[in-house]
Amino acid sequence: MSSDTAVQADVVVVGAGAAGLATAIFTARAAPSLRVLCLDGAKHIGAKILVSGGSRCNVTNRIVDERDFSSSIPRMVRSVLRAFPAARAIEFFASLGVPLHEEEAGKLFPDTNRSRTVLDALLRAADVHGVSILSATRVEEITRADGGFVVRSGEAVWHAARVVLATGGRSLPKTGSDGFGYTLATRLGHGFVETTPALAPLILEGNRHQELSGISHVAALTCGSVDRRVRCEGSLLWTHFGISGPVALDISRHWHRAALEQRPCRVVIDVCPGRTSTALDEWLQQQRETRPRAFVTTVIGSLLPAAVAAQWCRAAGVRDDTTMTHMTRDERRSLVEALKETQLAVRDSRGYGYAEVTAGGVPLDEVDARSMESTVCPGLHLVGEILDVDGRLGGFNFQWAWSSGWVAGHALARALGPEAGE
Repeated sequence: MSSDTAVQADVVVVGAGAAGLATAIFTARAAPSLRVLCLDGAKHIGAKILVSGGSRCNVTNRIVDERDFSSSIPRMVRSVLRAFPAARAIEFFASLGVPLHEEEAGKLFPDTNRSRTVLDALLRAADVHGVSILSATRVEEITRADGGFVVRSGEAVWHAARVVLATGGRSLPKTGSDGFGYTLATRLGHGFVETTPALAPLILEGNRHQELSGISHVAALTCGSVDRRVRCEGSLLWTHFGISGPVALDISRHWHRAALEQRPCRVVIDVCPGRTSTALDEWLQQQRETRPRAFVTTVIGSLLPAAVAAQWCRAAGVRDDTTMTHMTRDERRSLVEALKETQLAVRDSRGYGYAEVTAGGVPLDEVDARSMESTVCPGLHLVGEILDVDGRLGGFNFQWAWSSGWVAGHALARALGPEAGE
């Protein structure tokens, strides 16, 4: 099929994941007369939504702002989030028949605790508002032509007034995210910030972690050098390969970015983040007075899982049969230091195959925050994970998808649909 016989559309959205579906729905809802088409290379739409949040889909968070994201232009992220904040996302899903409930750390999940509920609601909304969705349709080329764009997939060709890139990043490639959207963007003139996995479990050297596999507890991880450090605190899970859990996932992007930029980087664990070194030392001295015959491992075991306590005591040079009264001052100080600052030998992460999001992508300074429109290729809009923005664990990346989709959708409606409204 030549471009002369191409199917006409007002808006072609490339990618029917969270950001793509949101953009299509918000566009069609604001300007019902527009012909909105979603193209997705995957056979089944929404695979990444379905596996997210342990298949429960952490839709958003109670409080979301730019500080929850890593980006080069925080003020732009703030602008987009304020245009469609978490409160409006909650209202939007309620209007689709998907009420949300709050869990720890402000995470919001559908009351059904099923990600399928979220995906089905989005697909229903797309259908109600006249959005056409084609699966198993991989876009291979986008070119400028006749004041718009020509979009090609195999023999199929569409001519669109405007195009939205919502192709995601490279994380969870089994769901269809292979990074080809970056190629489409660069062919249209965009720059590219090298990507790395983010929110990925970390692999450790040695075998110290293996005897702790399956144990979880609160910890803080610090990543970086003396002059550039990032600290994250939360639940940590020891595994057969290293560490996982929210705190490990959150710190992983910082380790990867440091490795990519060849910056010195140490990952240090604090297994007693609720106490300062001084407070911990004073507490141990008090325990010596009140529990002189107790084993040190037993006392530390009141703060940590027993296996973790025993391992940290041994690493500090404190024998298993050492009682509080027999622990020397040097041993006590060594133990405090170990509890508050033990270096972890991170070898790698489990990569894109396990990463929940991608760091890097299309530079933010090439996109207008008021419309998500490209500043280097007018008529092209970019939303969601394809941009150089990534949030921490807890529903923040989905909120970026909804917010950027809303901004783009309403900009498209204003540009192409005379009846557009809020």
